[in-house]
Amino acid sequence: MSKQRQQQRAKKRRQQQGQSASVSPAAVAAVPVRSTEDAVPVPAGTRPDFRRILRSSSFRWSISLLLFGFFFLLLSQTIPHDYGFMELGFLFTLSVYDIVLAMLGLAVACAMAPRAADMRNIVLVFFGVLAGMLMFFDPIFQAIFSSPLGDYLFLIAPGAVMLTGASLWLSGVWRQRAVMLAAGVVAFSMSLFIGLDDLGIGIFDFTVGTVLCALWLVVAPALPLRQFRGPWLTIPARIVGSWLVVIGIIVLASLYVPLPMKAPALPDPTMPDGGTPMELQIPDDGSPPTLNGEELPLDLLTPDDGTGIEDQSSQ
Repeated sequence: MSKQRQQQRAKKRRQQQGQSASVSPAAVAAVPVRSTEDAVPVPAGTRPDFRRILRSSSFRWSISLLLFGFFFLLLSQTIPHDYGFMELGFLFTLSVYDIVLAMLGLAVACAMAPRAADMRNIVLVFFGVLAGMLMFFDPIFQAIFSSPLGDYLFLIAPGAVMLTGASLWLSGVWRQRAVMLAAGVVAFSMSLFIGLDDLGIGIFDFTVGTVLCALWLVVAPALPLRQFRGPWLTIPARIVGSWLVVIGIIVLASLYVPLPMKAPALPDPTMPDGGTPMELQIPDDGSPPTLNGEELPLDLLTPDDGTGIEDQSSQ
């Protein structure tokens, strides 16, 4: 009897161990793990968990960086003060509207990057081209200006906008390559605007402000948007890309449209001298006056009333 009981107990233990082994993976998968709360990437084919994303620390840090830039702009424009060169550089970057739109397109591309390394490569290419051009702007610009490309520098800005928009329509490896190319072209175009400005690269603080604003435009919108990345972002990204292509075409067309010619007004026959304006200038130094730029002889201004003859007869 004792042997049978021992065998029965051994069977029960085996059955219990088998049941615990079969149930444990499901139980572990069903239990939420708090350590993975910050792992925000959205699996393909599912919608993002907005509640979990908004509570994550990574989203809070990224949205804080974005709001800090807007808070800085609000203080800069509302408080009367003397602008510093770094602040002027930050505002100068925002004044180049078409390149700003292209940098926002790069931010969308960074948000759609499948890996963090891909986003890092886009930002490094953008910063590397921009910093390299500003550090050696004079020799590089002289070489470009003396080359055949110097006659078509005005095409770089609209080309950068259109290239950024077209890259958002691609997918996979081709999109990553096109976005990196667009990042280099956008940075090159922005460096031309900075280097050819009156302040330009001559003032270090101004240059630093322009570079910081450019990096903020690329990185700050991408970080919070990246928390929601997934297949649903493809259609909005292509809509933004279409807008950028259209804006680039409009900017390019405006460069070729001739400016309106201001023809001189026709003379009015009812007015003396055909209505042409008469400008009489009498200098203070006693020199002869001028009428419409022509010198008037002084003898024409003496009165012909016979006073000169009386003076001669009296003498």
